[in-house]
Amino acid sequence: MTNKAYSIFNQLRPITVGYDDVFDRFESMFDEFGGTPRLATMSNFPFYNIVKQDKNKYDIQIALAGYNKKDIEVTLEEGILTVKSLTKDKENKDMIHKGITKKYFTKSFTVAEDVEIKGAELKDGLLTISMERIIPEHMKARTIDIK
Repeated sequence: MTNKAYSIFNQLRPITVGYDDVFDRFESMFDEFGGTPRLATMSNFPFYNIVKQDKNKYDIQIALAGYNKKDIEVTLEEGILTVKSLTKDKENKDMIHKGITKKYFTKSFTVAEDVEIKGAELKDGLLTISMERIIPEHMKARTIDIK
């Protein structure tokens, strides 16, 4: 368990406003595995990329050779985007070598509150989940009048 008194996030709290939930979420990622970041304990399967298409658009690309749409579930709940498999390979006795696996997996990503999932597409063994950061009008740059 991390010591919250020494947490980098607690050092940032006095100079930020409204980021408590963000810092709490990051701290829970460290606390979840006894102080080890979740990243260090996650499985590498399936392999993935996170691509920034432009200032506010992102894609997560997940390599899923051998899977089809019926084999995969993509959900978003409380800021956690989860991709998981629903089925695995059936035994094929004629298989001489099995280098492409179709095993159970779950891969999760924390998504900011202002990021909207635009859609998902599975094409040529690559699942692409498209996202866009939607900036509310009150958060866009503006000049404040001084009275």
